[in-house]
Amino acid sequence: MKDVIIIGGGPIGIACALECKKRNWDYLIIEKGALTNSLFNYPKNMTFFSTSEKLEIDGIPFISKNPKPNRDEALEYYRRVSTSNSININLYETVLSLEKKADYISVTTDRSSYQGKKLILATGFYDIPNLLNVPGEDLPKVTHYYKEAHPYAMQDIVVVGASNSSVDAALEIWRKGGNVTMIVRGEAIGERVKYWVRPDIINRIEEGSIKAYFNAEITEIKEDELTFRTPKGLKTIPNDYVVALTGYKPNFELLNQIGIEQSDDEKRLPKYNKETMESNVEGVYLAGVICGGMETHKWFIENSRIHAKQITEHIESTFVS
Repeated sequence: MKDVIIIGGGPIGIACALECKKRNWDYLIIEKGALTNSLFNYPKNMTFFSTSEKLEIDGIPFISKNPKPNRDEALEYYRRVSTSNSININLYETVLSLEKKADYISVTTDRSSYQGKKLILATGFYDIPNLLNVPGEDLPKVTHYYKEAHPYAMQDIVVVGASNSSVDAALEIWRKGGNVTMIVRGEAIGERVKYWVRPDIINRIEEGSIKAYFNAEITEIKEDELTFRTPKGLKTIPNDYVVALTGYKPNFELLNQIGIEQSDDEKRLPKYNKETMESNVEGVYLAGVICGGMETHKWFIENSRIHAKQITEHIESTFVS
């Protein structure tokens, strides 16, 4: 039986593991993808909003070339932290079910089954995209993740959304020779777009380099064209690829399996103690962005690093070795 099982091998899961290791607990991280899988799937040229010191965990210095580090620097940092501390992690292992027993938690994966005295859910939110739910969304030309611009050069591209990821993709694809059209459900570029990027995208739209339709929604995607609804009616345009960056949501299935209550509205905020991070299920804790439910912009690495200490300090107070 493990003292602590951590689900999710991102920065916050790693931070929790480091706190467990300090206390000589028998712990295990279970991660369904690569180490820091969400960061790995970020666009190759992504730059963080945060400065490097705000991404540090366990006080281990994060040195980057620029004040705001990029994806590759973050991957290198968390990889070195993990390897140098020999954290106990099972990669490419998917959790299938969770069950709360009388005095332990049962975790079943696609490889094995485990028992833990305590469970920490640090699963993030980047793995389940918010779908458009329109005909043609399942075509190979449609993606909900953006990696790099080169494949879209000299192609007709629709970028859906007006968040940081959408704006970054639109600008990069345009600069690499793509013909970019943005389809935005709201009335303007998002207010939370990085302050040094927002003027760039607004200027590109105003000069006509990037076309943008606001208060618009896609109605159908076909092999070589796309139809969307605007305030002036339906419009169909030629289209080779759709980059639908409409946001992501946490894995609520695991929360439901273990019995974690959520708010009865669209936010689906999970119930937990803000001081200890323990959920309404005794011995089950939440860490990182999962705490925000559908409000995925609420928690980041920099403001949820503290969760690791909050959780392990509370566990320490309840443990009887």
